[in-house]
Amino acid sequence: MVTLETKELVAGYGKIRVLNGINLQVHAGCITCVLGPNGSGKSTLLKSLIGLVRAWKGQVLFGSEDIAHLPTHSAIRKGIAVLPQAGGVFPELSVQENLLMGAYTVDSRTETLERLQSVYDRFPILNSRRSQRAGRLSGGLQMILSFGRALMSKPRIMLLDEPSAGLAPLVVAEIFQIIKDLNAAGVDILVVEQKVREALRISDYAFIMVQGEGRFFGSPHQLQDEEKLMKTYLGVS
Repeated sequence: MVTLETKELVAGYGKIRVLNGINLQVHAGCITCVLGPNGSGKSTLLKSLIGLVRAWKGQVLFGSEDIAHLPTHSAIRKGIAVLPQAGGVFPELSVQENLLMGAYTVDSRTETLERLQSVYDRFPILNSRRSQRAGRLSGGLQMILSFGRALMSKPRIMLLDEPSAGLAPLVVAEIFQIIKDLNAAGVDILVVEQKVREALRISDYAFIMVQGEGRFFGSPHQLQDEEKLMKTYLGVS
């Protein structure tokens, strides 16, 4: 079963075309990683899936519905959450205020408080820092806070834009474990990553982009030849 799918997706900025007919599937219950060199369009792809970048052509199918031209808040209400690079926390707000920002589409206060408690149960360290300003947290805790804020919208799928960027190796391992745990709890994952080996290790599917085009989609086990992966697909030696 496919949760999210693009068909011949074309998008860009102004007159600059970035995505050139992207065909991608995110399967239910799975983690899909998006790999590629800088400038290949990975972040633009994530933004186009949630309406932050408008599709010029093609489809973005969430279930059976084409959401390519929906506003971002509508995509969030349907069950899609995005974690931008570096987490994107509100530095002057407290941890709890940041979490509550993630529930702005929830109309019921009771439901909001239940979701808040669920996030605290999953990430007790956020509960212990609930009154602290988010900008004073470490980079790793800011990323965990970003995960918690995304969970407040109760997403069916999370789109993650380089969640390990700028983090220490031990923290990176923790972030990848969080991704695995969330997936095991029923959240589908589409993650853009530069840490190729780590991303392939946790993923069920890999999608490789070069210059706005898809070069590979399939199981990470099909990418056994690391030299070919690095030179042909990622453009590095």
